[in-house]
Amino acid sequence: MMVVVPVTLALVFLLLYALFNSLRESVLAFGGIPFAIGGGVIALYVSGLNFSVSAAIGFISLFGVAVMDGILNITYIRELMVQGMEFRQAVFYGAEQRMRPMLMTALSAGVGLFPAAISHGVGSQVQRPLATVVVGGMMLGPVMILLVAPALRLLFLKPIRRARAPVQNSPESDQ
Repeated sequence: MMVVVPVTLALVFLLLYALFNSLRESVLAFGGIPFAIGGGVIALYVSGLNFSVSAAIGFISLFGVAVMDGILNITYIRELMVQGMEFRQAVFYGAEQRMRPMLMTALSAGVGLFPAAISHGVGSQVQRPLATVVVGGMMLGPVMILLVAPALRLLFLKPIRRARAPVQNSPESDQ
């Protein structure tokens, strides 16, 4: 796991850079991971479970969801700015419009894995840490991304300048 997790994070970051072609936007999309990790760690602590291979796999799945949320937000903000919306307004409107998909993803994963997180039956010693990490990360991660990420994006994201329409020659300008 000491090799797999860093390699996974590096690959995710490289894919983000390939998508955005910007180090700044890649870091901002990657910025949701600490919030998801925090939720998973808190859930493990509260439930009294130890970090295990199963929990590590849960963290890796959280990385993917946290990064996906960042990608959804940043691409939507870029789209709004290209359409002409002012930068500050695009950041807050983008967070507002992407809130429902992010929370629905988190809620469906959290509710779906909640029975496995509280189970004590046969096989639960393998499934329980993974489910606990995912449920905890899904409950804290997206909420923090929606509260903190807009401020980070205002500070570090560069506004996109809308391309001007080419000036067409009019009959009066030729004279």
